[in-house]
Amino acid sequence: MRRQKRDMDRRAFQKGYMAGVQGRSKDLCPSGVTHYSWMTGWREGRSDHWDGYSGVAGVHKLPL
Repeated sequence: MRRQKRDMDRRAFQKGYMAGVQGRSKDLCPSGVTHYSWMTGWREGRSDHWDGYSGVAGVHKLPL
């Protein structure tokens, strides 16, 4: 099994962060157990978007 599929919270955070940085709506948030992680990532991504980190400039801030 792949590592990214084992850690669903981390993956949800990354997807939420990328949606936030790209200026997408929080209505795209998945429901279920990954909701909290996705929303946390989205909020951080929106904050970085407002600070000027858009697109590739914000990718370096993702936790690996």
